Amino acid sequence: MQISTIGIDLAKSVFQVHGVDTAGKVVLTKKLRRSQVRALFEKLPPCLVGMEACATAHHWRASSSRSVMMCV
Repeated sequence: MQISTIGIDLAKSVFQVHGVDTAGKVVLTKKLRRSQVRALFEKLPPCLVGMEACATAHHWRASSSRSVMMCV
């Protein structure tokens, strides 16, 4: 299971995460509380992350691991 791209839906308290491999096969789907998001990304290999452009997206990009490339 090598995740290459992750999409994350930002919300007030529950975030939905969807990850695919290089072939586009779904390899990760999770519902996370705000407190669990950082821990998940610290465990993942370097990958591309896409999220909606909003005020909290800038917070998550700034606080993300250096091994993750965020697309806002």
